[in-house]
Amino acid sequence: MTPTEIKKKFDAITVWTRGGERAPHKPLLALYAIGRALRGEPRMVEYAQVDRDIGRLLVEFGPRRQSYHPEYPFWRLQNDRLWELNQTEGLSVRRGNTDAKKSELLEHNVQGGFPPEVFEELSRNKTLARQIVQDLLDANFPETLHGDILDAVGIDFGVDARVVVARDPEFRERVLRAYEYSCAVCGFDVRLGNILVAVEAAHIKWHQAGGPDEERNGLALCSLHHKLFDRGVFTLSEAMSVIVSESANGTRGFQEWVVAYHGKEIRPPQRPNYYPHEDSISWHVREVFQGPGRY
Repeated sequence: MTPTEIKKKFDAITVWTRGGERAPHKPLLALYAIGRALRGEPRMVEYAQVDRDIGRLLVEFGPRRQSYHPEYPFWRLQNDRLWELNQTEGLSVRRGNTDAKKSELLEHNVQGGFPPEVFEELSRNKTLARQIVQDLLDANFPETLHGDILDAVGIDFGVDARVVVARDPEFRERVLRAYEYSCAVCGFDVRLGNILVAVEAAHIKWHQAGGPDEERNGLALCSLHHKLFDRGVFTLSEAMSVIVSESANGTRGFQEWVVAYHGKEIRPPQRPNYYPHEDSISWHVREVFQGPGRY
């Protein structure tokens, strides 16, 4: 199967629709499986793991429902000829359709994954993987969610448009937990129900520059301070104080959200061994910060 043929299959994924209702199940499973391929994980994954991981993604990025069904895309992506299942003989199906019951998938330890030729091509062809990931995001989610979804499935777009990088999908959770699920600069911690909104795990030394996916190379930052940090508007001192660039300026919001934190220490993480590593901070000061710092 050629890269063009593979891309056409992803473009043609059928997504259930009814009266404007969203059903992002298949796109989320496809993105999740691409992340696994890029990280070099096994092609086949047990349904028990998919039930946990895709269930979490549906709660965070899907419409609110009384119940969530990761078993739907796990079974139905077969119809798009992009998914294979094993150990399916003798499974009981649901009433009214040919889907296997969730209990049966768990009991029989059914595994699913991309066909070998698709999996192998995505594993080695990073340009193709990036194109497919971007198309899936564009077709199914607003741009404001793209970064959060990529973080959740362990995919990182490099600066080069031809590059897509695998990352640890647990990095975000570990960093947010280290900073008690609030921005290390301003303390922002808004939730929608139980879902934290607009608080992100920022790499201090960028992943694209070889920064590791570990707590000491991470900061929990709200979306605003994450953007400002990555653009070099501010950095951190060795004493973990915010240093704002002399070049930064503005009127509305500038004093309240930027200058007000200049010289103040960030909110510390829970454990001393989670504090940002001095090498990561030095890299950020040297390679990202648009210094010098203001008086």
